[in-house]
Amino acid sequence: MFTRWGDAAYRWRRVVPVVVIAVIALLYLLVGTKLDDRMSSEGWDDPNSESTRAAQIEQEVFGRDASGDVIVLVTRDSPETDLTSEPVRTTVTQQLNAIAAAQPDAVRQIFSYFDSQQAQLITEDGSAAFATISLNGVEDEVLKNYRKIEDLLHAIEVPGATVEIAGATAISGALDTGMSNDIARAEVIGLPAVALLLLLVFGSVVAAGMPLLVGVLSILGSMGVLSLLAELTLVNTFAQSVVTLLGLGLAIDYGLFMVSRFREELAEGQDVRTAVRNTTASAGKTVVFSALMVAVALSSLLLFPQAFLKSVAYGAISAVGLAALLSVIVLPSVFALLGHNIDKWTLFRRGRSREATVNSWWGRVPEFAMRHAKVLTVGLVGVLIALTIPLGGVKFGGINETFLPPDDATRVAQGHFDEKFPTLRTDPVKLVIDEDDGGSSVVGEVYRQANEIDGLTAPFQVSQPTEDGVTVLSAGIADRNDNARIVSALRDIDVDGATVLVAGTPAMEVESIDALFDKLPWMLLYIIVATFILLSLVFGSVILPAKAVIMNLLGTGATLGILTLIFVDGFGADLFNFSPGPLMSPVLVLIVAIIYGLSTDYEVFLVSRMVEARAHGATTKEAIRFGTATTGGIITAAAAIMIVVCGAFGFSSIVMMKYIAFGMIAALLIDATVIRMLLVPAMMALLREDCWWAPRWVTRISEKIGHNERLAPAGAPLGAPTGSHEFPRTGTGPVTDDRPIPFAELMERINRQDRPGR
Repeated sequence: MFTRWGDAAYRWRRVVPVVVIAVIALLYLLVGTKLDDRMSSEGWDDPNSESTRAAQIEQEVFGRDASGDVIVLVTRDSPETDLTSEPVRTTVTQQLNAIAAAQPDAVRQIFSYFDSQQAQLITEDGSAAFATISLNGVEDEVLKNYRKIEDLLHAIEVPGATVEIAGATAISGALDTGMSNDIARAEVIGLPAVALLLLLVFGSVVAAGMPLLVGVLSILGSMGVLSLLAELTLVNTFAQSVVTLLGLGLAIDYGLFMVSRFREELAEGQDVRTAVRNTTASAGKTVVFSALMVAVALSSLLLFPQAFLKSVAYGAISAVGLAALLSVIVLPSVFALLGHNIDKWTLFRRGRSREATVNSWWGRVPEFAMRHAKVLTVGLVGVLIALTIPLGGVKFGGINETFLPPDDATRVAQGHFDEKFPTLRTDPVKLVIDEDDGGSSVVGEVYRQANEIDGLTAPFQVSQPTEDGVTVLSAGIADRNDNARIVSALRDIDVDGATVLVAGTPAMEVESIDALFDKLPWMLLYIIVATFILLSLVFGSVILPAKAVIMNLLGTGATLGILTLIFVDGFGADLFNFSPGPLMSPVLVLIVAIIYGLSTDYEVFLVSRMVEARAHGATTKEAIRFGTATTGGIITAAAAIMIVVCGAFGFSSIVMMKYIAFGMIAALLIDATVIRMLLVPAMMALLREDCWWAPRWVTRISEKIGHNERLAPAGAPLGAPTGSHEFPRTGTGPVTDDRPIPFAELMERINRQDRPGR
């Protein structure tokens, strides 16, 4: 199958790149440029949860609760400034009224101490007072309306006082800005850094440009696909950062593997046509199945109810699929056009023959691992389990101002407001009371039971008086760590004649955590079973997939333990400018899917080369050494490139983006070094010939989908039958005949070089 595509790519080499690039360009220009207008800041809640139903009832009866949208906090700089004085009140009121007059469609209502002089809006010592601005609209309209007045708010000035902007929508705006900056940072910093790294890997300007070509096309195409998805379903703003991170990183990785294999085929003396065919049949097939593994891991996010996770899954799967398709469709045709010019503008030589590669440091490391298989297996598994231990202290919470840097102006403002007005909260817990009989005593009984619960900033108050039999009570929770306890206690309130629903941000956070623990076991089961089946078909073995699943779980557990140590326990928090604290549960689910998918991705590249060697007559140890040696440098380079891309996102101002970036960096470091170079060879050496076992029906299906597809000998005509179970001739000189050197002879040469006295 893949060989036939390699033939077609060579035949249509002048048409395929032009058509694909034109399609991507049109997709971006016609659709992708509209992405920013179609993204949403919603989708964090469970649409079937109690808090969502309660919020819908409140909105249908009273409209959206906009009281905590924007807080304008005015704090005097010295005791000489009197916030209660007429000049100060007039100055603030005039500026607030001017904002409302300038944007009447954005501002619904202003409730201000400087106008009403209500006592609850100023501190007892008169050092700080505030105004609330309620915005029009629902869902994404609210943030868009905030953007209309944002600059006007920050332009408010009061002589002798400091003006700060806080509130739920202001925090959402700061988070949204941080995510947008992440994309720009990846493009401005990430791409040039990756280009330099690719140049170091390949030593050739043209060769280095090939993965970059796929990366740029992938970004443009992903934006178009994401924009199309946003027209059909809710796509959270955060999804764009994740899609860019994965799409760019994997596109460049896939391009790296394709270019490396093509150059390897040329170095082995193959003509251009045969090199294109063999590259597509080997590296191209591996890229497709690798992308499929990542897509399967990401599809597990669809099991969760939050639209945020679903949108990330849709977008990331599209980006990964596009990266693979571009690598397999565009690059073979470009290779056919370039031929040996792939090494044009070479600054320094990097290529080497397969024999030299297997005999290099990359071959000696797995040889060492196989000689000390038992010790390394026990020791490294113990280390990975030890790294997992901090995961036992993980804590979960919701998205709030603490996800912003400690010095962020909006976060600082929110902290000052909470400190100066401790009984008020912009994210209260609510009780929506739907009376069955309309009796006022029902509300009184709910009020009494609710206020018996400790941990509130102040007693529950009526925030929406009874209308159509519905009443809303609100209160703040003093400590976010008490959210689960207080929400659980409120759910236990039972009063005859009324239905009491718990709502508000604290309830939504608790329900999100509950959804995590309800669905996480099913997610893990789905990922393990699905990847096991697919890897069995790719490798033609059921033992290797079982080993891969174990390796992936060990690597994922160790990565999560490291992340818990950093982001919950606070190791390095000052250095990386974030505040440790509870993790947002959907982000934990997301990182599990991503790092498991990446681990499987590299497993496919490594073990596929071992399987290829085995099919050409290698013993188990020879296949392990050959596969690890020929992919070790490429996997390390791919991991380094992905780390550079992740590093650009690691400077994000948003904690959850740091969490994903650092998680991927940790997973890549563990995977490309400890697991792939040492643990996999050691464990396979212990399994010996059992590595390759599979029921006959698995082997037959595997062969039908392209497993062990024969590589073409040099000079074979297009469409001709492919070659034997032998590796092509080693060496860098031109091919003078079609006789390949048997793989056994290649390994015998290497084994002779390893013997003492050579």
